[in-house]
Amino acid sequence: MKKWTATPMTNDQDDKTFHPSRRGFLGVAAVTGAASLAPSALIGTTVASAALAEAPEPPSFHAVEASKLPSPVPGYLSFGPDEAAFVEVMVNVMCPADALTPDGVDCGLAAYIDRQLAGGFGKGARLYMRGPWREGKPELGYQLPLTPEQFFKAGLTAADAACRKLNGKAFSELDESGADGFLHEIATGKVTDERVRLASWFNELVYPLFEQACFADPVYGGNVGKVFWKAIGYPGLPAVHSQDMVDFRGKPFPGAADPKSIADFA
Repeated sequence: MKKWTATPMTNDQDDKTFHPSRRGFLGVAAVTGAASLAPSALIGTTVASAALAEAPEPPSFHAVEASKLPSPVPGYLSFGPDEAAFVEVMVNVMCPADALTPDGVDCGLAAYIDRQLAGGFGKGARLYMRGPWREGKPELGYQLPLTPEQFFKAGLTAADAACRKLNGKAFSELDESGADGFLHEIATGKVTDERVRLASWFNELVYPLFEQACFADPVYGGNVGKVFWKAIGYPGLPAVHSQDMVDFRGKPFPGAADPKSIADFA
């Protein structure tokens, strides 16, 4: 199965560099969980106001199971048309359809990211947004004069401009191979922008949101049909029941084939 993953793993707690590989994403992400959003100052104050490994292809999930999944959450609350086009291509490249899942859009990954950016997280509801905006140490957490939504959109703008400069076309116009290569170049710092630190934007905001979109409860828009939970044998809410944690520690959970979400207990 071809999925993106942050490998190789290191024991260096200060190493937040994304090491892209398209092999074994689900297994690694299930163990590590979603990374924390804690970038240091990534955009200079002069632009603070500008919100700017391959395995053989398995049979497509769509050929067997896609018709059984509910539809992703319709519409976008934060993304404009160009932003949505970029994100949809990006999540489809990072989560291509295979024997376990449909593509990223059909899994609801773009919808999840959009909802997070449109909500309290994206608006910086729990962030101190009055400055002063000095260069901060990574351990001090988010140090930007932009909300996460503004930072995400600034990165989209900068990345698309860099793509047009390098490839002569928008990111959404690239073929799958070209889009995949471009994302790897961003993640490894080979594509840069003088206003936005694109590697940090991707590694510390985009990729954690992508991971969360895969494994969050489906009520938040992603993981449509609990498809990622089923792929890794995660039972959903029963996994956090204290007695289940005792009884099934290190053992397969008998209800993993039919995981339960928040909606199932509503």
